[in-house]
Amino acid sequence: MNAQPTAAQLMQASPASALPGTWKLARGRAITLRPATNGMLRVAHGRVWATFEGPHGATPHDGGDHVLEVGRSMWIRAGQAVVIEAWNPRGASYFSWDPVLAPAPAPVRPRLNLAGVLQPLSDLRLATGLAGGAVLRLLVGLGRLAAELVRPGVRPVTCSCPDGA
Repeated sequence: MNAQPTAAQLMQASPASALPGTWKLARGRAITLRPATNGMLRVAHGRVWATFEGPHGATPHDGGDHVLEVGRSMWIRAGQAVVIEAWNPRGASYFSWDPVLAPAPAPVRPRLNLAGVLQPLSDLRLATGLAGGAVLRLLVGLGRLAAELVRPGVRPVTCSCPDGA
């Protein structure tokens, strides 16, 4: 009785010197891939016939059968079953499976609370304006006082204090 070969026997790694990082699929052999993550099936040598399980034909490009030559690739979604068969008349075909992981979300920086800075800044701007006006009025008043003091015939005003000082 002839035992069926296992998946590991069908997909034995290629020699390191030939096609590193690929799987070897003997001529006329087939295997079913049902990936746990999204990924790309790429043909490195030969040709494979890929057939998706399930309903087909929603669009012309959504047919069940695809022939992939060297350098071609196919997107396979997580859980989607696809049967690939080596379809190379000269021998084995070599392919690679590259999982495509979802990108990690960018870290979210907390929003800066600028209210604690903007309100005091506004208050300081208002206070600076009021102080500037007060200093200007003081200088004008001192200037008028100095002008009256130097004018001839003007007597200085004396304080008539109730305590007799």
